[in-house]
Amino acid sequence: MTAAEPGRHALILLRHGKSDYPGGTRDFDRPLAERGEVEAAVAGRWLTETQPPIDLVLCSAATRTRQTFAATGIQATVQFEQDIYDAGPGDVLELLHAVGEQVGTVLVIGHAPGLPSLAAALAGPGSDEQALDEMYDKFPTSAMAVLTFSGPWSALHGKGAELVAFEVARPNADAHH
Repeated sequence: MTAAEPGRHALILLRHGKSDYPGGTRDFDRPLAERGEVEAAVAGRWLTETQPPIDLVLCSAATRTRQTFAATGIQATVQFEQDIYDAGPGDVLELLHAVGEQVGTVLVIGHAPGLPSLAAALAGPGSDEQALDEMYDKFPTSAMAVLTFSGPWSALHGKGAELVAFEVARPNADAHH
């Protein structure tokens, strides 16, 4: 099931790539590690090859999320949002409620625990059981939760979407995670 169906939307939650920890750098300014750059590129390829075209990207303003977006190679309108950094699930949901109805697919690039918590809060009846199990087990860096739902963005709420895929972007991963 994809957002391409009439009246359906897709929300993709991507946790940023693996970050580096350079001394003296505040958390907000931490860059991606080399591995994170590679993983973000893998995530971008997976999104391009398997998901509907992305209409809008809501990206945390932090350095590592901006670098993740750049490394995905995704061409879409992007809004860098300070509020996604250190956001709880309700903060991200508030941003999504403001998305226009003409937008079919939104990619949110952010952080844990906010994005994993939002994915868990939204995944309701009809979700893919294996994807749910994998997501609940671990939501590591470069993991993506793909949720679909019917109705307006402004009405998206807890258990109101179906988790249709959960993918962890890793180089040379020949099997679905």
